[in-house]
Amino acid sequence: MITLPPLPYADWSDTKDTLHLFLQIIGKIRLKAHPKLNHWWHVTLYPHVRGLTTGRIPYEDSGFEILYDMFDHEVIVSRNDGRQSSFSVPGLNVSQFYETLFSHLSDLGISVAIVAVPYDNKSKTPFREDHAPRAYDAAAVSAFWKALCAISSVFEDYRSRFVGKQTPVQLYWHSFDLVVTRFSGRAHPLEGGTQSDREAYSHEVISIGFWPGDDSFPEPAFYGYAYPEPEAMNEAPLQPASAFWAEKNGGALAILKYEDARTAANPAEAISAFLESLYEGASEKANWPTDDLKHVYR
Repeated sequence: MITLPPLPYADWSDTKDTLHLFLQIIGKIRLKAHPKLNHWWHVTLYPHVRGLTTGRIPYEDSGFEILYDMFDHEVIVSRNDGRQSSFSVPGLNVSQFYETLFSHLSDLGISVAIVAVPYDNKSKTPFREDHAPRAYDAAAVSAFWKALCAISSVFEDYRSRFVGKQTPVQLYWHSFDLVVTRFSGRAHPLEGGTQSDREAYSHEVISIGFWPGDDSFPEPAFYGYAYPEPEAMNEAPLQPASAFWAEKNGGALAILKYEDARTAANPAEAISAFLESLYEGASEKANWPTDDLKHVYR
């Protein structure tokens, strides 16, 4: 049984916006420094026992890691040779966070040049120029991490039941969602879109995730979708009963509100039921080879 903390969007939306921009800066460093991987998997951040991490990034003849500690609210930069540097986050604006992080990287002999502007974000101000005061509710950030930690455990269990190609449990810093994506193994190149869109959607996928809400949907929720979307996908039954189908960008999006999962008798079972019902319905309608892709414990 997992316990999910309350995450009312209105109570921490300003802090969420601050955290989102800080994580974009860290994510852009990983994007630039890490060797490019298929489907842009080299850009993501990963759940860590204390927050979110870049994981080890190869650099010259060693490597480094950036950890955003969501309990002590500091950023820790570590190198393979044992050197480490850290700084406290609360009270910093975006410009200060950017300059401080790059100063610590430089002190450790790490040089990375990023495109220092927010990506696909409501803020359009370059990081260096964003001097506006920023909200930072440390308790809310810690509550968000506790939710991510519990959700990551459910997502890892979901991953364990699939033997085909799939992503790690990873956070996309541009859209600020925690994601797991399964692949059928069949190519289905996307026509149009950006280069990143075409690389992300080069094959059939069923993707599930969690995001903390935004101005267009101001509450945290779990979601799921399929690419390419099979006919009548939104007629597939969803579990639990509180889950529903919505429309986003002209496609069908399965939704389970976080609060409905949080207040269920067994939150982990509610989330797992949602993930499995979405996958079973979408994979059946898309004619995936589900028997071949099932991981059977022996």
